[in-house]
Amino acid sequence: MLEVVADHDGDTYRAVYTVRYADAVYVLHVFQKKSKRKAEVPASDMDLIEKRLKFIEQERKHKS
Repeated sequence: MLEVVADHDGDTYRAVYTVRYADAVYVLHVFQKKSKRKAEVPASDMDLIEKRLKFIEQERKHKS
């Protein structure tokens, strides 16, 4: 997985996606960073990202 962090108008946004496949890039989750602490992704967001990644992997497996 790769995480992209961007600042805009004083806010920080993150997009987390995977580039595992030569034919596609999947955006798994985008959110606004609200915490001033370290650059850690909240556990609830990580759970959602992992769930979506598993779903994509299953979908791709069934289509091949």
